[in-house]
Amino acid sequence: MDSPQILQFVDEAVYTNTGKRLNNLQRRIIAGILKRQRYADVAETYDYSSQHVKKASHELLQMLSEVFGEQVKKSNLESVLERHINQTITTLGNNNTFKDSNKISYINNCPNASTPTPDLSQPENPDLQQKSKNKTKIETIDKLRQFGLSDEQIAEALDIPLEQVKQVDFEE
Repeated sequence: MDSPQILQFVDEAVYTNTGKRLNNLQRRIIAGILKRQRYADVAETYDYSSQHVKKASHELLQMLSEVFGEQVKKSNLESVLERHINQTITTLGNNNTFKDSNKISYINNCPNASTPTPDLSQPENPDLQQKSKNKTKIETIDKLRQFGLSDEQIAEALDIPLEQVKQVDFEE
């Protein structure tokens, strides 16, 4: 998964739990940790003092520990994020409900969260229902690809055959 997508995931998790977004320095610290940079390197690259970056990193890692419900350190940040991203994706593929320490109670990947009222003037059309389900799967597959998942990971997360995932083009 690319760094911008990881930062987006972390930013959403932080926002869900605190109501605040990551600032530029926090984003740079996370990116630096994921690139295995030292705090001094991050400070030098972005023209901060080393002490300022160290202090901001300490506060950031404490906040992420609260957000993810487990101790987050520089040495385990990557594995914590990977675990929570995979948990989110797996749960999304199972039933769109996500309940863990992130306190994200529902992930809705549809633009309209309300339950549609059935149109009783039209008879139910199984073909139309199947097309709608297929469209939802295609949209979900495209979204998961945007998060950097391989077709194999998507097939496993959505519990569908790999061949079906491979049939969906990126531009559909």
